[in-house]
Amino acid sequence: MKPLGLIAGEGVFPMLVARGAHRAGRRVVCAALAGSAWPELRDECDVFKWVGVARLGQWIRVLSGGCDEAIMVGRVTKSRMYDRWRYFQYVPDFTTLRMWFTDLRRDKRPVAVLSSVARQLAHEGIKLIDSTTYTPESLASTGVMTRRQPTEQQHADALFGWKICQQISRLDIGQAIAVLEKDVIAVEALEGTNAMIDRAGKLCKTGGWTLIKVGNTTQDMRMDVPTIGTVTIEKLAGARAGCVVLEAGKTVILEKQKVMELADRYKIAIVGFDASTETAPATT
Repeated sequence: MKPLGLIAGEGVFPMLVARGAHRAGRRVVCAALAGSAWPELRDECDVFKWVGVARLGQWIRVLSGGCDEAIMVGRVTKSRMYDRWRYFQYVPDFTTLRMWFTDLRRDKRPVAVLSSVARQLAHEGIKLIDSTTYTPESLASTGVMTRRQPTEQQHADALFGWKICQQISRLDIGQAIAVLEKDVIAVEALEGTNAMIDRAGKLCKTGGWTLIKVGNTTQDMRMDVPTIGTVTIEKLAGARAGCVVLEAGKTVILEKQKVMELADRYKIAIVGFDASTETAPATT
């Protein structure tokens, strides 16, 4: 097989993808986004090059060394894009400028940018594929995934908050909300899930609240797939949360076994909701 291209942002997800690709017998050529990707990712890849976040032409040059497929994973913190020095930190190359003033004249939302990136890569013979191709074991499954079970109140909050969260995602506001006793106490926006969790903890001193996190209603599994990990669980414990509801098959749980063990230690239930059946996970 030809080598797999890896466009890597921040976090452990790119490392898991590289390991999964190696298990499948593929070499990994990594275009690591400067300021985001972890330096230790270098040890997981056969070829590793730093590239600018806004330098699409540079990504293509790195991946053009034999790659016909690529996976794009890892965070690029959205709030950095609104920093006062962003125009100096993210100097675009000609390929990016051309995409910006042609494809993105009317719509510059993240989903539009990512879709345009996928088209540009395809034009160069590099197909962007499902980001979970080599990590299917990391996807959330339907039902209760921890030994800890949700309480009746948490189950009711899941039912109440699920459609609300889907609507927020559909409007491209965010993909997570915090609910307690059928009150929405926090909504994710630009700041990301972890910052929203901190805010929910400050607002809800009694604890026991439920985090609901969904995929976008038009979720493209090639890009921007919702994730949680051990850091998320630590944040939830610090904010006194009691339950996490995830969309099964569309949410990645990084280092899944570690996450489940940590959640059980903190007495946090993790459950998967199957949107296709329109039913919430049941308590036992």
